[in-house]
Amino acid sequence: MSTQRRASTYGSSQWLSQQQSQCARSDQPKQVRFRQCLNPTVMDVYRQRPGWVEAREDEEWDIFWADVGWIREMFDQTCFLEHQRVNHFRNHYELTRKNLMVKNLKRMKRSKEKELGKAEGELYDFFPATFVLPTEYAMFVEEFKRKPGGAWIMKPTGKAQGKGIFLFTRLSQIQEWKKDTRWDPKREQEREQPETYIVQWYIENPYLVGGRKFDLRVYVHVSSYSPLVVWLYRSGFARFSNTRFSMDAKDVANNYIHLTNVAIQKTATNFNEHDKGLKWPLRRLKLFLISKHGESAVRGLFNDMEALIIRSLQSVAKTMINDKHCFELYGYDILIDANLKPWLIEVNASPSMSATDKTDQQLKHGLINDSMAIVDMEKKLTKKERQIGGFDLIFNDGPIAVDTGSNLGGAFAASGGATTGDDKSRGGSRGPSRDTTLGCLNNRDQNMQRLNKAYAMRLAKEKEKEDREREKEDQRIAEQTSK
Repeated sequence: MSTQRRASTYGSSQWLSQQQSQCARSDQPKQVRFRQCLNPTVMDVYRQRPGWVEAREDEEWDIFWADVGWIREMFDQTCFLEHQRVNHFRNHYELTRKNLMVKNLKRMKRSKEKELGKAEGELYDFFPATFVLPTEYAMFVEEFKRKPGGAWIMKPTGKAQGKGIFLFTRLSQIQEWKKDTRWDPKREQEREQPETYIVQWYIENPYLVGGRKFDLRVYVHVSSYSPLVVWLYRSGFARFSNTRFSMDAKDVANNYIHLTNVAIQKTATNFNEHDKGLKWPLRRLKLFLISKHGESAVRGLFNDMEALIIRSLQSVAKTMINDKHCFELYGYDILIDANLKPWLIEVNASPSMSATDKTDQQLKHGLINDSMAIVDMEKKLTKKERQIGGFDLIFNDGPIAVDTGSNLGGAFAASGGATTGDDKSRGGSRGPSRDTTLGCLNNRDQNMQRLNKAYAMRLAKEKEKEDREREKEDQRIAEQTSK
């Protein structure tokens, strides 16, 4: 029977709708039009994704990897279509601006202490004593006098890559800064406000490897704040300083000792960009720590890092303007001290995606690809996944428990350890009876193959079902025609 006769005999739009549905489920990848703000790595990843094309200036985009400047200037002027996605929430700065992050953490800590007691509030003791200057200068001076001889660190709230940061041990060392931030009529007349800084108690006992300080970069994807949905990436890295750590008076002002930012370290005269010792994969560091301290202690450390991440996000969840068009890929900076306690240093809204070597390139490309898989512009997912690429779901309106039927496994499966239940040695610091996968073997390739295979099987079943229904309809039409 010809297509024309079949359509006319059918006498409705149902058959044509079935034909269109069949065409939509072809093997050709769904076209996704993207736009991005001059990020070469993101551009490379987007161009390599099947069916993704760069949107022209005169056409609509489906997904936009925007910088925070675009969000600030254009978000409120943009009327998003139902399917469009952008990589920042409207007020992302509630977590990523240093002073606001601390404000929200302090508020959450006070709230927990008031509602549930001091012990619950102590679970938020993962950030150093912090004050916002110049507004809290008097409070800071009181705290400074209570801790004589200690070191403090000053950080401008609106800068990145270590710019404007310095250490001091005496109030006289910040007199010049204080003069620059003092109110005066001329500044008020010109509407210039003093630059806001935070001052923090400096952690003088960082964990050292080979005598050098390091911090960790951990990646977190947030799909929603209401409900809170959090994905944690298995891979990350440790960034080392180029100079041996020292708290001697003559070394306090030496940022090459105290700051691990690559932007700072690469300006040192003895910096060697080919030195593999300045950046370790997170899994390498984890295995190193296990060899030094044992599996139980390191399990507790990495579980506490996951708990730190969840609590920091909970502290801003009610403040954040949730929007189904938005997602975030955060870069968490975490410091480990000599007692294996993790400290939250800051959260980056736009973590660097530039690669320093082949290993770093593989990490960043996999990270962006897996983040886009969670966003799921192609509509491949069932929304029941616990792992997508290198990301594991750790919170979905509540903690995620172990799924023994999935490939989440235990955090220590890669190192030969066993997954345990609620570890009392953690002092109840996490709550969920599962071990984090942070720092374990990243099996993203195998996982993506399984997800793609499952998607292909679902399409095949849907097509098979449609074919059966079409055959039945053809038989019915044939019987009506024969009559």
